[in-house]
Amino acid sequence: MVEHLPLEVPDNPRLAGNITYFARALRKAGLPIGPGRVIDAIHAVEAAGFTERRDFFWTLQACFVSRPEHRAVFAQVFRLYWRDPQFMEHMMAMMLPAIRGVQEDKTAQAAEKRAAEALLDGQNRDVPQNEDQDEEGTEIEIDTSLTMSSEERLRSLDFEQMSTQEVAEAKRILARLKLPVKPLKSRRMRGALAGSSVNFRATLRASMRQGGEIHRLSTQTQRQRWPNLVVLCDISGSMSQYSRLVLHFLHAVANDKGAGWAKVHAFTFGTRLTNITRHLRQRDVDAALAAAGAEAQDWEGGTRIGESIERFNKDWSRRVLGQGALVLLITDGLDRGEPDKLAAQMQRLHLSSKRLIWLNPLLRWSEFAPKAQGIRAMLPHVDSFRAGHSIASLEDLAQVLSETHDAGEKTRLMHALSQETL
Repeated sequence: MVEHLPLEVPDNPRLAGNITYFARALRKAGLPIGPGRVIDAIHAVEAAGFTERRDFFWTLQACFVSRPEHRAVFAQVFRLYWRDPQFMEHMMAMMLPAIRGVQEDKTAQAAEKRAAEALLDGQNRDVPQNEDQDEEGTEIEIDTSLTMSSEERLRSLDFEQMSTQEVAEAKRILARLKLPVKPLKSRRMRGALAGSSVNFRATLRASMRQGGEIHRLSTQTQRQRWPNLVVLCDISGSMSQYSRLVLHFLHAVANDKGAGWAKVHAFTFGTRLTNITRHLRQRDVDAALAAAGAEAQDWEGGTRIGESIERFNKDWSRRVLGQGALVLLITDGLDRGEPDKLAAQMQRLHLSSKRLIWLNPLLRWSEFAPKAQGIRAMLPHVDSFRAGHSIASLEDLAQVLSETHDAGEKTRLMHALSQETL
């Protein structure tokens, strides 16, 4: 029997260092890479050999990529880092998107942008300093007078397509957002000089002090109270980028004393339900989200929406939904459980809340259709179904809360479902 020995790695002492710097670039681009993966990658290259670029690419991808959405970013960083002959052409195409002439895929653009940011951070790249000049020294001037402002463009940009710099700017914008709410009318009454109804008890009590004579009718009006806001946020693998930015927004809402909410309760769920309400009350957003991340052990895991909502209905529903709370459900609806169980738990949650609003990032697609069983089971039991993929979609929440009859996309999608059954 012939023993198949691995190919030897060329005697290059800088190979391990280059793989380490490459891993740093991937980490800057958003891939979760630690020292253990770097060591595994070096050993994998030693075992697989370094004879063909294609084998080298797949070896490093197997070590560094653990999620499908990271493949595009890895490919771009690999192409730019490992001496692509067309490096400058790709960089100019990224910096000057207006001269491309064709519309490229948004995912590829975002991956290329994140890769360029990670590599052009001043580390181990001998990129020419005068990138904006050609060989004859002519500057390339770009007319931006007709383009939208960066902040305006950022508000409509999908969270998943943002670069690392855009994510940081989006967090600053989300920290300034407001989510005001109108007070609710209570069944209890309070005395008022110009009330809407007569307070007979107060009138008779005042007449007793006047010998039984009624000189003035006491009036009363309904009391007002502020509702609670309850947020159920999906932190599974398909929702990780959206949930992180949404939690930044919820931290701002929870610490905004002028918004009017009586209390803001926040829960995360993936494979289990976690209460992070007390963590969001911390003033520092980074410390608050770090504590919430340590509390929730199922980040970027699987999705069990039905079981998580069932746990909320049993353990927390009576505690936080007793005063007519508004519920925000933030999930893509891609559940792996039984649809009948999910529908039953959604119905119970809907009946317990004053209003149930579902934010789904999948609605960013204009041709979205309720094909998944989880979405079909959940959709009939919400009051409003809206997109939740950008800053602009979160800004629209204030208008949704003020318009109680706003159903969002629910009416259209329910009509589509009814047409399928006919």
